[in-house]
Amino acid sequence: MKYTFMTLAVAMIAFTSCSKESTQQAATPATETSAARASAAASTITFSGYTWTVRTESGTSGPGPNYWSNSSSNVWVDSNGFLHLKIRKDASTGRWLCSEVYTNQSLGYGTYVWQVEGRVDSLDRNIVFGLFNYKSGDDGHHEMDIEFARWGNNAWPNYNYTVYPQTGSGSASYTAELKLNGTYSTYRFVRNSSSVSFSGFHGHTQAAANAFFPWTTPSGYNVSTVAMPVHMNLWLFDGNAPSNAKEVELIVHSFTFTAL
Repeated sequence: MKYTFMTLAVAMIAFTSCSKESTQQAATPATETSAARASAAASTITFSGYTWTVRTESGTSGPGPNYWSNSSSNVWVDSNGFLHLKIRKDASTGRWLCSEVYTNQSLGYGTYVWQVEGRVDSLDRNIVFGLFNYKSGDDGHHEMDIEFARWGNNAWPNYNYTVYPQTGSGSASYTAELKLNGTYSTYRFVRNSSSVSFSGFHGHTQAAANAFFPWTTPSGYNVSTVAMPVHMNLWLFDGNAPSNAKEVELIVHSFTFTAL
């Protein structure tokens, strides 16, 4: 997933769009076809009722650039059915290995929900955790992101929403400083033909009383209408090792999609 440099504002909206001929929503193959992901392996896992491809490559590629591993030490589903994603240092090579999975099915309009375990609000400044829709091979378009990242700078806010347009240039985004109440949290976005709406929640709930940082793309923004794979990744900003030199692991208890 791409990254966007955020300002220091607690809440920022950037709105730039250029409307062109719209694309009808349709199912598309989930095969990674961009140069950055051309060497993705065919290894898969089953999680939350979906089949996910686990990314692996022999060299480095974006975002980052980073090394990506499908080792069971990087990506695995435990006996409870929970997905583990890990950044770890390989003892034999000294390389830091990152994790990414994406659905073999493309999903369109509807509600996307992730239940996460781990202090995503306390990640090292060089760690990025992403939950997103993405159409491979068209960087700068067709993407909806929830990202936990400081982009290498501890002074920058750690919670980010970004939506890239269907056509044209520019993105719509929001950033804030996240402080969780505990290790469990929930994240949601809702896609339709005219907007993408985001929200987070303390705990594994979508109760309004637990909600934080709701945000919707500005009226008239050129949101993507294309069905796309769902991605989750854990990676290193600019390919830099964690500043604290520690490995990191996050657990996704569930992912659900409810079509409109």
